[in-house]
Amino acid sequence: MTEAATRPPSPAGGLSPSPDPLEPLPLLRRELGTGPSGLSAREAARRLAVYGPNEVRRKARTSLGRELVRQLVHPLALLLWAAAALAFVAGIPVLGWAIIAVVLVNAAFALLQERQAEQAVETLAKYLPEHALVIRDGRPSAVEARGLVPGELIVLEEGAKVPADARLTEGGIEVDLSMLTGESTPAERIAGPGLIGAPLLQEPNLVFSGTVCTGGQAQAIVFATGDHTELGRIAALSQRTRRDPSPLEQQVKKVAWLIAAVAVAMGGVFLAAGVAVGLPTRDTLMFAIGLLVANVPEGLLPTITLALAVGVRALARQGAVIKRLSAVETLGSTNVICTDKTGTLTQNRMRLQAVWTPDHGREPGPWDGELLRTSALCTTVTRDEEGELRGDPTEMALVEGAAAHAAPVDLDGRDTGRRALFRFDPRLRLMSVVHADGVHGLRVIVKGAPETVLQSLEGGSGSAAAAAEELAREGMRVLAVAVRTLPADAEVPTRRQDAETGLRLLGLVGLYDPPRPEVAAAVRRCHEAGLRVHIVTGDNGATAEAVAREVGIGLPRLRVVAQSESIGDHELDALLASADAEVVFARSSPETKLKVADALRAHGQVVAMTGDGVNDAPALHRAHIGVAMGLSGTDVAREASTMVLTDDNFATIVTAIESGRRVYDNVRKFIVYIFAHLTPEVVPFLVFALSAGTVPLPLTVLQILAIDLGTETLPALALGRERAEPGTMSRPPRPSSQGVISRDMLIRSWGYLGTVSAVLVMGAFFYVLWRAGWHAGDPTGTGSPLHHAYVTATTATFAGIVTCQVGTAFAARTDHAALRDIGLFTNPLLLAGIAFELAFTAALVYAPPLQGLFGTAALPLDVVALIATFPVLVWGTDELRRWVRRTHHHTKR
Repeated sequence: MTEAATRPPSPAGGLSPSPDPLEPLPLLRRELGTGPSGLSAREAARRLAVYGPNEVRRKARTSLGRELVRQLVHPLALLLWAAAALAFVAGIPVLGWAIIAVVLVNAAFALLQERQAEQAVETLAKYLPEHALVIRDGRPSAVEARGLVPGELIVLEEGAKVPADARLTEGGIEVDLSMLTGESTPAERIAGPGLIGAPLLQEPNLVFSGTVCTGGQAQAIVFATGDHTELGRIAALSQRTRRDPSPLEQQVKKVAWLIAAVAVAMGGVFLAAGVAVGLPTRDTLMFAIGLLVANVPEGLLPTITLALAVGVRALARQGAVIKRLSAVETLGSTNVICTDKTGTLTQNRMRLQAVWTPDHGREPGPWDGELLRTSALCTTVTRDEEGELRGDPTEMALVEGAAAHAAPVDLDGRDTGRRALFRFDPRLRLMSVVHADGVHGLRVIVKGAPETVLQSLEGGSGSAAAAAEELAREGMRVLAVAVRTLPADAEVPTRRQDAETGLRLLGLVGLYDPPRPEVAAAVRRCHEAGLRVHIVTGDNGATAEAVAREVGIGLPRLRVVAQSESIGDHELDALLASADAEVVFARSSPETKLKVADALRAHGQVVAMTGDGVNDAPALHRAHIGVAMGLSGTDVAREASTMVLTDDNFATIVTAIESGRRVYDNVRKFIVYIFAHLTPEVVPFLVFALSAGTVPLPLTVLQILAIDLGTETLPALALGRERAEPGTMSRPPRPSSQGVISRDMLIRSWGYLGTVSAVLVMGAFFYVLWRAGWHAGDPTGTGSPLHHAYVTATTATFAGIVTCQVGTAFAARTDHAALRDIGLFTNPLLLAGIAFELAFTAALVYAPPLQGLFGTAALPLDVVALIATFPVLVWGTDELRRWVRRTHHHTKR
């Protein structure tokens, strides 16, 4: 993070172009042209014209019409437009309008997924307060926050939102920075010099726009407003980071162009062949149109959309709310998870983990209770109306730990006995109180960082430093607790330097935010599935490393970057390119998360990134899967994300990845199912063309449309609900370059299932004709003796394709395993879809009104018995093929 990122723009007047908020206060005041009395109202108005309003600007949106056109010219949408046009040409306007409706519904749904960056920016604006208390012309007054300008002197009080980035000039406050840092612990900010080399967000004298003052009172001088604040900078990052198409979106386009190329090529070949063999031009054009219709899978796009929607609903019930349909599939190809520590891997609740005393070490005993009760007296937590503790999580853990060791502290009695309070100083890293009670008399109690407290001891610290280091290596937050007993008639110290001296060490307290109990198993499942897990956190490296090792992150080895904010691009690339390490990025900033996401993408990884604060929005937007926290996350993070965890649980991410793999597998299953019928739909036209018309056309255009939009849709949708095959999370993630349609899939669908189906249905067609006495070249047109037999034969072809669909549906349920491994009746929706498919076919075959429309005739019982065997034959041959593949695979192993 650079300081320049928070500096105001160069004004037109005589102010310094880029005042440094960390320079000495007199120099900063001079450069901002202000003083202890603040600006005059006239000067504030002039600067407002120079700097503009104190608000986050929003980029102009793309026109709705342009976005709609982009959705309507999607390659698969173009194919559906072509299918609709063919339906109108074929004289079926109702079908044409139905296909157009499918295109429009899909386009409208896609539009709802757009503009997420703009929504995130609009949500950022909600963090800005409406009014601010400022000092102008030496008098306090309330003004609109959007009217603040650099150089303004503002007053900050408990409960107020900070209206702009500012430097404290007097007083001290506690600030909730979680919306910027992601850490829930309030930070104390006091007027005084800054820390040399500290990141801007950790400076003890700076406050930032949109954060909340939780205690105290202070005055501050504004040095940045609007787009030049930390909040505005994050908004700009959110708008600049583009969201690339998901793997599924890219692959569906490739599939669409493949289908279009095949359909157009076959139509052209058939048209040329028909002309070459002397077919009438009208018949040749009609059959070419029929061939195109047979190659266009009209139900593919809505089936994919609905299958993804089903996955979204299933994930919502499991605690993951998906905001973009294609993200379900992207989850399935995810191979890297970048996760926060606090609240995601851990429970976000500090617990007392260890106690160390000088005389007894870590041996438990009554001395522990005395140490913990004394440390709990040096806290400021309170209880709400329900009796729940409220305040700093660390101090809450001390109070709860004291109660657990039979040394409870009455908070009202604590406050009654308190004679002085010296709040936590981030530079000294300690806090102290002067407390009086009937047991110990008047005492100074100090708690804080061991390295600071141990320096204030009277006498040596003994083995305390080594013990503190050991606790820190175990990932605990270590506090040292020391006391000094004052004479009964002594005056209460008024300065902390007088109080915090001559101390006697009571002991060390180790606090720990324990991991969620289910995280270790989830991490193990990630490793089994070939996923790598990195931690990107604002916490310190030792604590994050301990949590990582406890939950199993770091296989085969763990790398820790203690100050990830300072890591360079080359070092980051080398670190992430290593295939044998998982990394902890400690003390990360917004830019760090964004850099990690970009670096992983550059290495060809599919990245899921978690986050909860405003600072995480750019990285969430940039990652393939941005995962926001539903319980502890901010609105901005939720808007910028792709998935929201309602339980803030890392294990839910792994469940979502498994669901994504299942959905992707199911998409491939119903594509196999749909494509398998292209061969038996195309072969009849090829037979007709290659026979130069001596074999009558075995299938009509209307019957093809009945199959594509009538009988195959529901079973295809049911395949989208198929349960995961065994071993789904035992295989590595698929490469993002792997297409949704592979060569093996085409061989299976077109060359195997399709060929078997084509042979069977053509056999049924010729069986009906031959049993009626037909020979090649015999007339079968209207009025001929064989016309009824011909209509019955085309009906047998149509019904045969439908029954072959049934066998294909069962075969497509599994790609590797045997059907018995997943169960014959475990997908009731598929059974219902098949029942509808057969009932719909029976209606077309036996209902007189539909017979006239679709050119069908009632089938004799022997023909029905023949085609009834097709499902078993189609499924059985594919089951045999899969058994051979499994046997060959085990033999090779």
